[in-house]
Amino acid sequence: MPAIPQVTKQASRTYVPAVGQIIYGGQVVEGTSGGRIKVATAGATRWLGVAVTDARAPEDVNTALGSPGTVDGRPLVNFAPFPANVTVVSAGIEVPVVYAAAANFGDDLICAANGQVTPAGATPDSRTIVGKCTAPNGVGIGAVGLMRTR
Repeated sequence: MPAIPQVTKQASRTYVPAVGQIIYGGQVVEGTSGGRIKVATAGATRWLGVAVTDARAPEDVNTALGSPGTVDGRPLVNFAPFPANVTVVSAGIEVPVVYAAAANFGDDLICAANGQVTPAGATPDSRTIVGKCTAPNGVGIGAVGLMRTR
């Protein structure tokens, strides 16, 4: 998801991905040392919110032209660099995310692997709850559905 819509709009914040990280819109992110971010891991307690844009660490952006290739016999060069900053939303923003497991409307959600979300279960650690499922019909495994961030 290169860019995703914000269903409810409020303030956001921009971060720089950690070295070696590629972050895509719709992934839950967490803080790392040095004030940078990475894709959230399962059960993360240092989560910051959901990325709404794609980005990669500035050290990892390739600006070399290399061999551009051709399309219809014409040279093809992409001059649009991959962004090195990512916008992250939290605190009551409703955004689409990928669900690692099926969830019902109103379920509390926690981080799953790869920045996805999963239902929290009966007794979650309150630090791990990242939001609530707001998809009226619930969401299936691996599907994209709405979540309101916490």
